[in-house]
Amino acid sequence: MGSAMRDTHSRYGLVSRMLHWGMALLFVWQFSTAAARVFFEGTALESFLWGTHSQLGVVLLVLVVLRAVWALVNVSRRPPSISVMAKLGHLALYGLMIAVPTIALIRQYGSGRSLDVLGINLMPGFEGEKIAWMTDLGGLLHGELGWAMLALITGHIVMAVMHRRLTNHDVLKRMV
Repeated sequence: MGSAMRDTHSRYGLVSRMLHWGMALLFVWQFSTAAARVFFEGTALESFLWGTHSQLGVVLLVLVVLRAVWALVNVSRRPPSISVMAKLGHLALYGLMIAVPTIALIRQYGSGRSLDVLGINLMPGFEGEKIAWMTDLGGLLHGELGWAMLALITGHIVMAVMHRRLTNHDVLKRMV
C-alpha cells in the first residue's frame, strides 16, 4: 500500500483524512436532520431530512468502526497526540460515535419496527408488545448523547482552530 495512504508521524494518510472529512460531512447532514426534527417538526423540510436519519446513523456506525480499525492498524505511525486532554477528547468522541447509533439500534429493535438501510433489511420487525427496556434506553439516552456528541464535535473544531491560531501546534495541517 502506498505511503500516501497510510498515516505518518507528521501527517494523517489519505484513508484517515477521507474517513475524517467524509464523516464530518455526514455528521453535518445527520445533525441537520435532528435539528429539523426539533425546530421544524411537521414541515416538508423535516419530513425530507428526517427520512434519512436512521439509515445515515447506521452508515456512520459502520464508518466509525472502520475508522477505529484503521486507527489501530496505524497506531504506531500516527501523529502523536498533543496532550492528555486531546487524547481523552478523541476517545470520548469515538465512544459517542459508537454509543449513540448503537443505542438507536437497540431502541429500533425493541420497538418492533423494521429497519432497511440502503435497500438491505437489517431488522425485520415483529408483531406484539414492544420491549420496554430497549425503547426506554433509546428514549432516555439517544438524543441526549447525540447532542453531547455535537458539543464535543464543536469543542474539537474550536480547539483545532485555537491551536492553529494561538500555539505552535497547527494540528489542522496534519488532517488537511
